[in-house]
Amino acid sequence: MTPDLRWQPSSPPPPEPWPNGGPTLPGWLEERLFDQRIVMIRGPLTGQAASGIAAALLTLDAAGPEPVQLHVASSGGDLNAAHAVIDVMDAMAAPVHAVVTSEAGGAVLAVLAAAERRTAYRHARFKLAEPRAAGVTGTADEVAAAAGQHLRELEEVVLRLVEVTGQTRSRIEDDLSAGKVLSSAEARDYGLIDEVVGKGA
Repeated sequence: MTPDLRWQPSSPPPPEPWPNGGPTLPGWLEERLFDQRIVMIRGPLTGQAASGIAAALLTLDAAGPEPVQLHVASSGGDLNAAHAVIDVMDAMAAPVHAVVTSEAGGAVLAVLAAAERRTAYRHARFKLAEPRAAGVTGTADEVAAAAGQHLRELEEVVLRLVEVTGQTRSRIEDDLSAGKVLSSAEARDYGLIDEVVGKGA
């Protein structure tokens, strides 16, 4: 007799994957943050996480013109996911003010650059790293087309970083290739953020 391996109602439910790469916040805390017009990027920026972030930004934008705070604690993620968030930010009437609370890197730097105002806590860290392409399978032509699309999207990231930082394109590209790491003060001098907040900043 084959055992029934299906989940039974009396059993504990299977664990849900963490959409933002870390434990989910309590519902009451998420509601309180949302009431304060705060949206968070926590952990790797996946397509699923980007959908939730975009929905929250659009909802707050429709609710009023006051600035929305985007708290960033992410070392990177999927480039397509980052562009999904950026497209929403670019279309919003309400300004987005980004605050890097612990780290920002890879594709998330492009999201940071899309914010109207950018600040960071004193001990936050920044890693300029080239966003990786998502795994692609298929025919040689399909893989080549996906690689070309990734290069075009990567160029958009570089140009946005050039615009906000004032650095040369060659320096941005070199620093992304080298995986350059910056402190908050160095990120301010580099042009990634406008201000370091907190005592001793």
